[in-house]
Amino acid sequence: MSRGDDLQSQALTKPAFSETQASALVESVFGLKVSKIQPLPSYDDQNFHVCVSRTKDTTDGPTEYVLKISNTESSKTPELIEVQSHIIMFLRAAGFPTASVCRTKGDNLTSLVSTDSGSEIASYLVRLLTYLPGRPIAEIPISPQLLYEIGRLAGNLDKTLEKFHHPKLSCLRRENFIWNLKNVPLLEKYLYALGQSRNREIVTQVIQLFKGEVLTKLGDFRECVNHGDLNDHNILVEAINSAPEGATYHVSGILDFGDMSYGYYVFEVAITIMYMMIESKSPLHVGGHVLAGFESIIPLTPVERGALFLLVCGRFCQSLVIAAHSCQLHPENKEYLMITAKTGWKHLQQMFNMGQEAVEEIWFQTARSYDSGIAM
Repeated sequence: MSRGDDLQSQALTKPAFSETQASALVESVFGLKVSKIQPLPSYDDQNFHVCVSRTKDTTDGPTEYVLKISNTESSKTPELIEVQSHIIMFLRAAGFPTASVCRTKGDNLTSLVSTDSGSEIASYLVRLLTYLPGRPIAEIPISPQLLYEIGRLAGNLDKTLEKFHHPKLSCLRRENFIWNLKNVPLLEKYLYALGQSRNREIVTQVIQLFKGEVLTKLGDFRECVNHGDLNDHNILVEAINSAPEGATYHVSGILDFGDMSYGYYVFEVAITIMYMMIESKSPLHVGGHVLAGFESIIPLTPVERGALFLLVCGRFCQSLVIAAHSCQLHPENKEYLMITAKTGWKHLQQMFNMGQEAVEEIWFQTARSYDSGIAM
């Protein structure tokens, strides 16, 4: 999900290229002949799955790509998209299953294209990435082993990015970015989208607790660059066997670096736990497996662990409130926007009703079981 800081400004900025126009972009900007193209789900950018025909000049190259057209707000910060592209390439070189970034005919990573709607001229940044194989983990039953692997992946990602350098890296300090986890209090101006409801009461309570118990401790957390959106549709998996008792999967792709920003190690694991809970049949047990995997790479400090519960609740609130607000702006995209809401409100209410101590006991006991070699 690649989204701007100001949600209000997003109402009319999502690109609306037809398949014919998108095909023409691939050919004119990247010099590839399109044989098939179809739209992919997206939040407020536009994505297409592109198949290209081989030519005498591209006999050994990939034949499947993703065309990414950024919304007009994101397109005003090309340096941010440039840094994201370099991070994708850096991680791929380090062995992570990220896409390759394709260069334009002019040997650039992006191209700015303009369209004239008659009333105004709009500009959009265009990129082409290789298409990654696999299925979103939202489509499969997630085993404790896979949750642990995803936790390790999140930890390895943050640890590897410590070595990444770029002259424009500071653009990832996105202070008012609505999806940075420290900005949970910014949700207050979007609470109207929930109406007067029990859900609104819970979110309001989470925000108040967050202000008092998380924001006051940010100085004690260890800072890093976060992917920030390791959700169940941004992690792809492939089966490595098909045993009768069920297939074993491994991670085959990491998607969507549009929410990258400076944050903290504990943010990454909290965000990952929250999204892994969405489709789980036993959501409260998810956190311990993800935490154990993450802590096998980056052990959390006691202060960071103590904030984990509210950080997970805070991410639920971000996803649910922003989805409700965005549905009012883009009702035609409601099915995609409300993916988290199908189970998210139920999970948040369950966590909140049980309370921090009870939820932590489940998480931390499960994580400890890995130390003894008996994973729960």
